[in-house]
Amino acid sequence: MFLAVGLIRRPHGVRGEMVMDLLTHFPERLIPGRQLYIGESHQPVRIRSVRPALQAVLIAFEGYEDRDQVAAFRNQYLYVRADELPPLPEGEYYHHQLLGLRVFDLQGNLLGVLSEILETGANDVYVVRDEGGSEILLPVIEGVILEVDLGARRLIVNPPEWL
Repeated sequence: MFLAVGLIRRPHGVRGEMVMDLLTHFPERLIPGRQLYIGESHQPVRIRSVRPALQAVLIAFEGYEDRDQVAAFRNQYLYVRADELPPLPEGEYYHHQLLGLRVFDLQGNLLGVLSEILETGANDVYVVRDEGGSEILLPVIEGVILEVDLGARRLIVNPPEWL
């Protein structure tokens, strides 16, 4: 499984750098020498350099030294392998680990499947969709999200009374 960490926009300058939008919360892990994968074919590349640039970063890869060589990477996603991600502290999860979990209330009723995670300023919100397509929005706060069981692919919740 691969996870997107960036979206390559366009070449920058003449030395093979590209403008890339970051799609990761851990940009400090994008360092020279790190292996990444470009596009749907997951073509392996190794970072030559990376530096900040306004709202994005400028990134270059080993073996790609000029603008013409990197033009084919325009508007493609840059990926890491999911199995290479470092472990998170106890009780924290990567989004890809949670998406698709079956969501149950305290009585064991299936509420639906966790289909999306909205990142808000205060706390995340889980979007749970049932078979009919109806949505329930659950704030990721203490007292609402009670148990995450990745092995059983389920989430136990106590929905707020206003739902």
